[in-house]
Amino acid sequence: MHKGIFGALAAAGLLSVSPAAFAAGPDGAQLVAWWGVPFAGLLLSIALGPLLAPAFWHHHFGKIAAFWAAAFLLPFALVFGAGAAWHGAVHAVVAEYIPFVVLLTALFTTAGGICVHGNLRGGAWLNTGLLALGTVLASIMGTTGAAMLLIRPLIRANDNRRHNVHVVVFFIFLVANAGGSLTPLGDPPLFLGFLQGVDFFWTTLHIWPETLFICAVLLVLFFLIDSYYFRQKTECQADELDPTPDSASGSASDRASETAPVRLEGKRNFVLLAAAVGLVLMSGVWKPDAAFDVFGTPVALQNIVRDAGLVVITLISLAITPRTAREGNGFNWEPMKEVAKLFAGIFLTIIPVVAILRAGEAGALGWVIRLVTGPDGAPDNVMYFWATGLLSSFLDNAPTYLVFFNTAGGDAATLMTTGAATLAAISAGAVFMGANTYIGNAPNFMVKAIAEQRGIRMPSFFGYMLWSGAILLPLFVLTTLIFF
Repeated sequence: MHKGIFGALAAAGLLSVSPAAFAAGPDGAQLVAWWGVPFAGLLLSIALGPLLAPAFWHHHFGKIAAFWAAAFLLPFALVFGAGAAWHGAVHAVVAEYIPFVVLLTALFTTAGGICVHGNLRGGAWLNTGLLALGTVLASIMGTTGAAMLLIRPLIRANDNRRHNVHVVVFFIFLVANAGGSLTPLGDPPLFLGFLQGVDFFWTTLHIWPETLFICAVLLVLFFLIDSYYFRQKTECQADELDPTPDSASGSASDRASETAPVRLEGKRNFVLLAAAVGLVLMSGVWKPDAAFDVFGTPVALQNIVRDAGLVVITLISLAITPRTAREGNGFNWEPMKEVAKLFAGIFLTIIPVVAILRAGEAGALGWVIRLVTGPDGAPDNVMYFWATGLLSSFLDNAPTYLVFFNTAGGDAATLMTTGAATLAAISAGAVFMGANTYIGNAPNFMVKAIAEQRGIRMPSFFGYMLWSGAILLPLFVLTTLIFF
């Protein structure tokens, strides 16, 4: 019976090798491209669901993500055996998803416990200053930490303006992505490089010109756009008559404090943020050479200590943060729930896609790998930048970085020296182009969710891509011509 099933599936193009080859997990060289359909289906659901059926999507997006995950796992288990499906799912959840969610939750909770009180009146100079501050902080405390710290004050500062969508879009461009390009703490792809042996300050020294160029152009462009909207007559009148309230609720007590000086509440969370950054750094430096087997997936001791420490930090933040600080931020768990549910589906359905990419030229997507190599066998750094970037726009940028890191040789010592231009192209593509879509980097989704909760009508999935296509893609072309 199994033989008949396998023969039918092979005839349908879903199977090109016997199931025994998958005893140790997915072999990307033996997978055909059709296994990426559930991942593509989930991406289309994320793109079209809020646009075509917003009410249904809002109440059932977790079930939709679970459906697409099952659409991959169940056929995979049928074809290659329950053991292979179990191995792949456990590895994705234990080694990738849980650390991902634990870190995001810690940063979301601690940064969400720091509230900026007082009268912030959104104008071009203030908004540009907040974006610049967040861009700098992103490489110090991570794109998630910086985004969660500043998105709510920025929204409150502009909550009385008619045109404020562009403020959040540029915030995603700068704070949630480009700003995290200078250290391994900034963005997960660079942290993976750090774990592979890339020096901590290598990206600081080698891609600061590209980072400075992109961030400076975006800040200047934002200032010009924001100044234009701010000067509009009807908006200026609204700004003069309705200064920004102290909190999202806009209650009478809040408005009574409109003239109060700016102050921070929940400052103890800065210590917790620093501790979270320290734990992440520790897990990359401390190598006790000890690991635990979790259903066939090895988990290093330093990673267990890091994740346990991050859980403790989350609980401490919930315990010591004043209630008024979280109320002032309008803090709730909905953005985190949305990210956790959707990315659970992404981490599971992406398994075959990443496996195919890791197979290199032997995989069904070998043409992507061949694109980055010149006729003489030398790396094509322009194509490394664009291939890494465009795939990072739709796949998780961390494994995408790792795929091209290994395609370029995988030896950190060589890539940091003779291959420095190639490593710079891979690093820049993975970080910068995470801003091309909402799913390119986890903070993008979190910022979008928070903005929508505050009443901002954010662009749809494709609407956001119109913004990124019009602003970022020409900027990346210019970056290519100048630096690569």
